Amino acid sequence: MDVRYRLERPIALEAELTIDGLTVLLGPSGAGKTSLLKALAGLLPGEGTPWGGWVPERRPVGYLPQHHALFPHLTALRNVAFPLGGLPRARREERARELLGKVGIPSLAGRYPRELSGGEQQRVALARALAREPELLLLDEPTSALDSATRDDVLAELQRQIRATGIPALVVTHDATVAQVADRMAVLLGGRVVQQGTPTEVFTRPANLEVARQVGMRNLFDGTVVEVDGERAWLDTPAGRLRAEARPWLRVGLAVRWGIRSEEVMVIRPDRAISEPVQDNRLAGRIVSLLQQGLYVRVEFRGPVGLEILLPRHVQDRLGLAVGQEREVSLKPRYVQLFEGGRASAR
Repeated sequence: MDVRYRLERPIALEAELTIDGLTVLLGPSGAGKTSLLKALAGLLPGEGTPWGGWVPERRPVGYLPQHHALFPHLTALRNVAFPLGGLPRARREERARELLGKVGIPSLAGRYPRELSGGEQQRVALARALAREPELLLLDEPTSALDSATRDDVLAELQRQIRATGIPALVVTHDATVAQVADRMAVLLGGRVVQQGTPTEVFTRPANLEVARQVGMRNLFDGTVVEVDGERAWLDTPAGRLRAEARPWLRVGLAVRWGIRSEEVMVIRPDRAISEPVQDNRLAGRIVSLLQQGLYVRVEFRGPVGLEILLPRHVQDRLGLAVGQEREVSLKPRYVQLFEGGRASAR
């Protein structure tokens, strides 16, 4: 489904994106993500397709606002049955029970919202949205109030529902973790969609520096292009001379920004032979901190430049890293990302 919408208030916005399966619209707070959802649902004035000019009640969408908007005086069953007002009461309740079963909470039909957890309320809201038999689901920050385990359950349930019903969903969030599990994602910055594609495409090849920051790239530095040879380019940087994959816009003397994701910095094992890709871009330095984050370890490495490294725990166990160790890392050229707009040439 292709979406093209233009809004003038409460924020100027002109968005074009393709929704396919579970699609996540990622952007910072205040970017206009919620406004776009409300415009698609007909709750804010906007021009575009699909459904431009339609009144809200005619639009075939299921809209889940951020805080679910469940009726506090109605049970889960009656909340789900509410959009089915045109059916006989017995059929409304039967259908509502079917939908609660689809989202995995048939036993909670008689409970009120105050008696449900955040994840359970989210599932009731999803069942109510599905009751309208929509052509599109719209979800506003559906995991913002959930713990990580419940978040993963809700996202998995949403994916199951999308695949089972064939109903596409547009999820807006500022959380890059949510975008990683999507079928497709788009990044909203400065009132427009600046990049879209699969999560792999966007996370591994951000279109510009702003997108790189939005998808969590924390290792970013200045450099200057000193050589371009076919598919290879060399940079003069504070970390020394580094190799990267060439881009069509590169030219010798150009000031750029370069970066690498924390997950893609490789710690070299001294007990193993160094393979060809690892021979490039080797930096020596010291481990200055190790921070446990669940099953991951966030490593602060200080060498010619300071790097953040994110390692699975089992990799850390094999490497045996410790604070104060002198170690060597490699920035594989394929993982070094280049962006236009460096502040100044590196010395």
